[in-house]
Amino acid sequence: MNREVTTRVTHVFAWIVLAVGAVYVGLVLLLWAFQEQVVFQPPRVPPTSLMSARKVHYRAADGVELFAYVVGDCGAAGTLMIAFHGNADVARWLVPWATNAAHAAEACVMLPEYRGYDGLAGSPSYAASALDAHAALDYARATLRVTPDNLVLFGFSLGTAVATELAQRSSPRALVLEAPFSSARAMAGRMFVPGLAAFWRLIARVQFNTLARVRSLRARVWVAHGERDRVIPVEMGREVFAAAANRGELLVVQGAGHTDLPEVGGPAYWSWLARAIHADAKVPGHAVAVDAAH
Repeated sequence: MNREVTTRVTHVFAWIVLAVGAVYVGLVLLLWAFQEQVVFQPPRVPPTSLMSARKVHYRAADGVELFAYVVGDCGAAGTLMIAFHGNADVARWLVPWATNAAHAAEACVMLPEYRGYDGLAGSPSYAASALDAHAALDYARATLRVTPDNLVLFGFSLGTAVATELAQRSSPRALVLEAPFSSARAMAGRMFVPGLAAFWRLIARVQFNTLARVRSLRARVWVAHGERDRVIPVEMGREVFAAAANRGELLVVQGAGHTDLPEVGGPAYWSWLARAIHADAKVPGHAVAVDAAH
C-alpha cells in the first residue's frame, strides 16, 4: 500500500511539473511571438490638424512614409534636437514639451513619429525603429542642414534606446536621456516570467542595449530620472549614466515618477535640459539631485 501511495504521489508530482513546464514554455513562446507588441504600444488617437508646430514628411529607406513635427526656428537656433518619444506616446503629444524646450534652450526641436503610430502605415519593430530614426536624421541633414556639431539627440523611455542607437551612427554633440532603461534584457527580467533574462538573446528580436552602447560613445551623455519611477527604476538611469564614456549631468528628481519629470522638476529640469543642449563636452560630469518638496 505504501508503495502504491508513493507511486501515485510521484505520478501526480510529475504531472504537476510537466504542467508548470508547459505553461512556462507557452508563456515564453507567446512573448517570442508578440514581443514587438509588448515593446511598441501605439495608442489610438483621433486625427487632428490643429498643431502649433510644422509638420514635415519624408520616407524611410524601405519606402515607408513618415512625418515629424518641427518646433522653433531651425535657421536661427543653430542647434537642432531630435527627440524620440516613448512606446505608448505619439509625437504630437510632445509638442507642448518641445515648445518649452525650444524656448528654454533657444533650440529647434524635431519630433519624429514611428511607423504604425498616429495613422502611419507599417508595424513598429526593433529593426523598423532604426530605419525610422535614420530617416529623421537624413531629413534633418538634407533639409534642416544639421551637422554633428549642432545636433543633439533626445529620448524619453523607449525613445532613449532609439536615440542611443542612432547616436552610434551619427556622432551628435550630446545624447540626452530621460528615464532610460539599461537594456531590453534587463527589462525582460522585470516581467512576470522568471528566468526570462537568462535566455533573452536566444528568443529576442528586440536588442536594445543602452548600457553597452554608451560605453563607446564620444557624445556627452546626460540622464534625468524620477526617483519614484515605477516603470523604469531610477537604478537603471544611474547605471546608464555611470557607464557613459563621456558624462554630462545626472538629474534625479525626488518625488517624480515616469512621466512627470518636467512638472515635478520645474526650473531645475529645464535648466538641466538647456545645459545638456549647449554644454561644452569637455566639462567633467557630475550628478545633481532635485528635491521637489523644496
